[in-house]
Amino acid sequence: MRAQGEVHDHDGLGVAVAVSHAACSAVLRHRSLGRIWSDAAPVEAFTSFNLLHRNSLLENEPPTHGRLRRLVAAAFGRGHVERLRPWVFELADRLVDELVTEIKEQGSADLLAHVAGPLPVEVIAELLGVPQSDRFLLQPWSNAIVKMYEFGLAPELRAAAERAAGEFVAYLRELIALRRVSPGDDLVSDLVAVTDTDGARLTEDELVATAVLLLMAGHEATVNVIGNGVLALMRHRSQWELLVNDADLPLAVEELIRYDSPLQLFERTATAEVEIAGHVVRPGEKIAALLGAAARDPLVFASPDELDITRSPNPHLGFGAGIHYCLGAPLARIEVEAALSALRTKLPGAVLAAEPRRRAEFVIRGLHELPLSTDAGA
Repeated sequence: MRAQGEVHDHDGLGVAVAVSHAACSAVLRHRSLGRIWSDAAPVEAFTSFNLLHRNSLLENEPPTHGRLRRLVAAAFGRGHVERLRPWVFELADRLVDELVTEIKEQGSADLLAHVAGPLPVEVIAELLGVPQSDRFLLQPWSNAIVKMYEFGLAPELRAAAERAAGEFVAYLRELIALRRVSPGDDLVSDLVAVTDTDGARLTEDELVATAVLLLMAGHEATVNVIGNGVLALMRHRSQWELLVNDADLPLAVEELIRYDSPLQLFERTATAEVEIAGHVVRPGEKIAALLGAAARDPLVFASPDELDITRSPNPHLGFGAGIHYCLGAPLARIEVEAALSALRTKLPGAVLAAEPRRRAEFVIRGLHELPLSTDAGA
């Protein structure tokens, strides 16, 4: 498709799709292509789901976006990411220890269940100050809500997404009320306290939406970078051995994000007539950046279909671009580094125990499980 043109109309998705790196980058950066939220319908059936998105940093454009991003970035800027770095590496070590124990006892174990799934949930919970006793609630809520981003979702899964959103909103309102009277060393406390230069604060609905966005974006993407990435390494043994022999972890993280994109598609809506690579997008029409295609563009990446954990530079678009560039990217990078560091140290002889199953979803690309065992000779 890329050879035939950089943008194509896609009848199945009902949007134009950009398939080159240049066109995808233009879609993400153009100021007349925005995140214009449309409520899930019927509106009365999706009260909580719509509340989360109407008030989300990701679903708003300037001037609302600028105010929200300044406030959230100011709270993040109070050292939370670096504060958590040593704790994240310790957590990854503990989780991989559990994985290794399970492999020794059972012969194989699921990386997603033991490491990739729990790691980002624990990190976001620690960041937000969610009590340990409540953290088991977060992953099921996130899993249910993000199903709504897929195309052609069954009615029962749409209903489940709204139930999860409602429960999550109610829980966070209680947590915010607690932090107002008893602040702690956590991001929710700082989001409650932060003010803009003109004295503006986040509303309670914006606070709730920000916390949910951090969990959903941070959880789903990180799970799938680790899962997809380790699968790629298992299938490219020379690259895994390079990693085990102390290859640069930050470079490896960027390549795993590029090679098998955890998020395949970002949509934008035109607020004025826009031309992308010769394709005209009229006001109200949508265009999508197909990130997996952008990541394999041979005009940008040499040997794009090869996994190369030493690749540099690596201008992938996995964290987006423009004003909606992922605010949590530094934390996500630390989480993936920590997981890879623990795996290469504690399980250098890791091998696939069985072929994993791909999840059926299209927008979010991931696995159901990733069973690992160890090479007896390692």
